[in-house]
Amino acid sequence: MNRSLLLPASYLLDQIAGDPEWLPHPVRLIGFAILRGEAVLRRSDQTNTVELATGAILTFAVVGSTYWLTAQMIRQAHHCSRSLGDMTELLLGWTCLAARNLQQEATTVTEALECGDIILARRRLTRIVGRDTDQLSAEEISRAVIETVAESASDGIMAPLFYMALGGVPLAMAYKAVNTLDSMIGHADAKYFYFGKAAARLDDVANYLPARLTALAVVAASQLVNHSDPQGAWHTWQCDGTKHKSPNAGHPESAMAGALHVALGGDNTYEGELIPAQRLGQEFPPATTSKATQAIRLVSVASLIGLSLGVLLTTFIQTRKRR
Repeated sequence: MNRSLLLPASYLLDQIAGDPEWLPHPVRLIGFAILRGEAVLRRSDQTNTVELATGAILTFAVVGSTYWLTAQMIRQAHHCSRSLGDMTELLLGWTCLAARNLQQEATTVTEALECGDIILARRRLTRIVGRDTDQLSAEEISRAVIETVAESASDGIMAPLFYMALGGVPLAMAYKAVNTLDSMIGHADAKYFYFGKAAARLDDVANYLPARLTALAVVAASQLVNHSDPQGAWHTWQCDGTKHKSPNAGHPESAMAGALHVALGGDNTYEGELIPAQRLGQEFPPATTSKATQAIRLVSVASLIGLSLGVLLTTFIQTRKRR
């Protein structure tokens, strides 16, 4: 399928169908492969050097095999018929995106807050964040929603579109493998500090451009969404984008903080352990439910801007190839 059509078609299908829980998802298969690979490669008495090496082997094996298998699946489908090949490409492209699912999950949290049911909001929040939620206030829940939609706009929407524009569905699926590896083993704790280092570093590299493009899209979206400040988004991004412990997450989050005039970042608790972090947009007031709802709208518009950029990139690449 022509990539200029593939990107909007995949995005449209995601908006219509979302991510049904009953549907077998490639990311689940990738996750299973990671678990099996870890069980085969790791031993309890491994040295740190061996941990680094085996973690790198698993990382590149999973990413490489994901790319190869996706490309082979599409190629074999095209051998049967062009329509089957296009359909296979479209369905796989759809699974790479998470725009509707992100919007729906975040909205269920803000709706619970609007109804005054903080216990329900905490429970729903656990579906989209890794931090402890059982003691969070309404303000902290709102902050978590804003931070999550900003960061997930990068790795769940912008990055897959970017890599789909660059290298088609196989490259987008390989990116999803990188992202899944980072989620499962790319932790800086005692268990995965060495084994997951390759996965964490590869994820940092893979998200470098998409994170900054997402921040730029948030700035642009702020021009179009009421009660958003594009100048504030740009200024806070430039001032606070590198304050986050992640080399990438701080860029879309700081742009969102400036666009909404809310303070983000700060300390969070994970599995009972307090993890300190710097504030983004610390001159702004705390997050509110209305600001969280506005963040969801901003990300929806930013996603459409990202889709447009992806189509332009694809068109540029295809034009260069014809010369």
